[in-house]
Amino acid sequence: MLVLIDHADVEEIKALYDEYPYDGVTTNPSILKKVGKNPMQVLKEIRRVIPQQADLHVQLVSLKKETMLKEAQHIWDELGKGTYVKVPVTAEGFKAIAAMHAKGITNITATAIYTAMQAFMAAKAGARYTAPYVNRIDNLGANGIETAKVIHSMFRLHNLQADVLAASFKNSQQVLELCKAGIGSITAAPDVLRSLVQHDSTTNAVGVFTTDFYSLLGEGKTMADC
Repeated sequence: MLVLIDHADVEEIKALYDEYPYDGVTTNPSILKKVGKNPMQVLKEIRRVIPQQADLHVQLVSLKKETMLKEAQHIWDELGKGTYVKVPVTAEGFKAIAAMHAKGITNITATAIYTAMQAFMAAKAGARYTAPYVNRIDNLGANGIETAKVIHSMFRLHNLQADVLAASFKNSQQVLELCKAGIGSITAAPDVLRSLVQHDSTTNAVGVFTTDFYSLLGEGKTMADC
């Protein structure tokens, strides 16, 4: 399962990559607004600080098919053809996904997905990734985890060349459930990503081990001093 960072603060992204080799970064207009700088300049800086092979997902904001196509081409021109263009699954968005795919813009992520059939139709139109909003679906009284699993199963059942890129998480348990189900990829905020591996019991155990070792050789000593 690919694990991506759903964030746009460059320093935070660099800090996360120092902790673990993530698979890329996803952004949207609301995330970019929090940074408060020119969006394209922020995206170019993100592209510079993450590994060359890492994915970068960038959402367009146009509302009509024709302007979506122009915006998608501009994103590719500025950030490279390896960039995934995020397209919301509106009526115009579906038309744009198909038209983009026909023009050779195949790195497409269908986003703002709340139902399994939205994802299914986006994949049929040519989307490579589909992004169901797990926690937001829960907040509407449905089951976000189950929706993501159903989408994943539908893609495999119908031999569609698409994967789930699940988004909108409130805790690490949701990520675990999707990992167990074989979901292709997830993207989450820094606090959720850190909670995947950080645990107070681990920290406490290491503290005891260190104290016990220091009692043998002295403060700051390691096995290299033996």
